Amino acid sequence: MVEVNRPDRAERRRIGKSDPIDAHAAARAALSGRASSSPKDDTVAGIRALHNAARSAVKARTAALNQITHILVTAPETIRAKFGQLKGTDRIDALARLRPAGDAVHTAVLTALKSLARRVRELTAEHQALTRALDSEVTVHNPGLRAVYGVGPDTAAQLLVTAGGNPERLRTEASFAALCGAAPVPASSGRTNRHRLSRGGDRAANAALYRIALVRMSGDPRTRDYVARQTAAGRTKKEIIRLLKRAIAREMFRCPTTTATIPNIADLRPLRQSKNSPSPQRPATSESGTPRSPPSNAESAETTTSPTPTATGSPPLDSQ
Repeated sequence: MVEVNRPDRAERRRIGKSDPIDAHAAARAALSGRASSSPKDDTVAGIRALHNAARSAVKARTAALNQITHILVTAPETIRAKFGQLKGTDRIDALARLRPAGDAVHTAVLTALKSLARRVRELTAEHQALTRALDSEVTVHNPGLRAVYGVGPDTAAQLLVTAGGNPERLRTEASFAALCGAAPVPASSGRTNRHRLSRGGDRAANAALYRIALVRMSGDPRTRDYVARQTAAGRTKKEIIRLLKRAIAREMFRCPTTTATIPNIADLRPLRQSKNSPSPQRPATSESGTPRSPPSNAESAETTTSPTPTATGSPPLDSQ
């Protein structure tokens, strides 16, 4: 059994769409070899369900908060002056303790605000419970991925859902980067040799890589040093984040394909050593002489299985 993507848009516009047409296109893709990847199994079905439920809770909570803001904008002056200046949890707690009174307009507005505030509190508690359950499931499924710096329960769950429970379907880290929309797409013509930003792939996984990059840019010393070097070289913040997402995709690829225990924080080794390090280490090489990528936090722990490096892997972080 192989996984087949949707039909080509140009072909669909030309010949139309129906179940027999789609079945014929899928059969041609499988026979020609264009569709060769294995479908995802059901080992991450629980993580996917918890992740979707947590995201829907956040979406509903955001909608309730927006409704509260909009009601306060058009509320009577007394209500707007009392609750409009409050922010965050202070506003929600004050509105949840309301006892609507006054004329018909004030009573109706205060009742609506109280109902929305209680809804926000319930959705917040629901999201926290779902996040704890999701964190437990992700840690049991892949503790190495959860232990990587900057990877939280939400981002780890999204990457596992994108990669699937059978990571052997992803042959190289370049294919995983393309799946996450973090691999530059060739856009060369004639003597012009360049790459453009990829707009394809799983955009939710791309957003997860983006959040990991932001966390590392704010708190990871090695990432901050890298950002400083690239900024001094003249690159913009967007370009630096694109480079970081490509490097993070390379690191994240090793986590789903590696069984690891949660490492001790004191024993973690940095991915790179500075030039002023007293004893720099030479990069490890495979049996074929191909340089291995720098070890990730997950690989710093004891691993039972590790993927074989490929000769077609992407260059190190500084050479992109």
